[in-house]
Amino acid sequence: MTETPLYTALLEHQRKSRSSFHTPGHKSAPDALPEHLLSFDFTELPDTDSLYEAQGAILEAEQRAATVFGAARTLFSAGGCTLCLQTMLCLAAPCGGIILFDRILHRSVVNAMALLDITPVWILPRPTAGAGLPGRIESRDIEDALNRHPNAKAVFLTSPDYYGVLADIPAIAGVCQEKEVPLLVDNAHGTHLRFGTENLHPLSLGASATACSAHKTLPVLTGGAWLHLAEPSFVDEAKRAMALFGSTSPSYPIMASLDLARAWLEEKGHAAFSSLEQRVSAIRLLAEDLGFPSPLGLCDPTRLTLRTAQAGICGKDAAEQLRQMGVEPEYADDAQIVLIPTPFNSEEDFRRLEHGLKALHPQSPVTAAHPLPELPDYVLSPRQALLAPQETVSLSNSVGRIAAEAACPCPPGVPVVMPGEKITREIVDFLRRYGIFAMKVVK
Repeated sequence: MTETPLYTALLEHQRKSRSSFHTPGHKSAPDALPEHLLSFDFTELPDTDSLYEAQGAILEAEQRAATVFGAARTLFSAGGCTLCLQTMLCLAAPCGGIILFDRILHRSVVNAMALLDITPVWILPRPTAGAGLPGRIESRDIEDALNRHPNAKAVFLTSPDYYGVLADIPAIAGVCQEKEVPLLVDNAHGTHLRFGTENLHPLSLGASATACSAHKTLPVLTGGAWLHLAEPSFVDEAKRAMALFGSTSPSYPIMASLDLARAWLEEKGHAAFSSLEQRVSAIRLLAEDLGFPSPLGLCDPTRLTLRTAQAGICGKDAAEQLRQMGVEPEYADDAQIVLIPTPFNSEEDFRRLEHGLKALHPQSPVTAAHPLPELPDYVLSPRQALLAPQETVSLSNSVGRIAAEAACPCPPGVPVVMPGEKITREIVDFLRRYGIFAMKVVK
């Protein structure tokens, strides 16, 4: 048989039988998705409807999802949360303009800025989640920025962030409503937050629109996402905006898994996530006893971010030790590990994780997080910088040049330079400490 490197790599990883504490949320559990879902790999047919002209089964499925999440309109995406983010920004600023952005954001958002010619005004998080973590955007900073930029088209932030840290959405939404600007939330990691013991979903707390990566925490195939809209003015143009960016060949198995997940949420979601919260809480208490604290303040009650550096264990070392004990984390940096449990993790998974945490031990010195440099000067728009001719130069030769890419060391996960910003000596010194020795710059 002809060699199949990717397929073979997937088979080899599957044979390791590690407990999955990473996306996707279904964890390949036998009861998460129907085995025959692949047989539904159809296309747009008279009786299967069409995603961007939805009038039949897809429209009904979207309407049922909107009811469950309390949205004025919900759109399916088979192109991941990226497609939802692109659509959301297009609805808010179809012809460009100023949007206030949380500095903690996905790279697809930066690319969408370039495509739509959006000018960002950056708001930095305050370090309220603990050392080595980005922190939270606060409503007072949003209000101040809106006073300075009254022509802003929207406010965009990420909540929860990758570490599970939640912003004060009600307070921020109140400021946005007073200033009459929509609040857009990248809720990629928080689709499940409507369920469980408390409704923490940003759409329920006052957001105008949320992009929700359903496959991260729900029984949905990778690439399945929902765009939830509360802002009435967004509804009529939403499908057209999504069609500007989306593939004309959306996956029907992915869309079917979204429909099945919505039905599962209606029937079992609250009980399943309430139970998960209790199990995760027990692990979090164990971790704290072992010297691995969680982020401070309000966080996703089902996300496990364990700051192993507090006990002298590098997060990357901790992740590798867990892999050797049959546990696959979602992510690790020098300061912490991130694990994504869902209702489809088994009790065996959780016991294996507990055993692995108890066995962690230091291997290499922990590198302390360094203070972030000041925000650099903005020289070009993201569109100008990303679409301009570029070259890669050594980090030492990048001082004074204009960045053509974002540089985002972890921790703390906040980009120290964005496309279009001028690279300073302070930024170069900061990046060098994280092992970054080259940068793409505008020619």
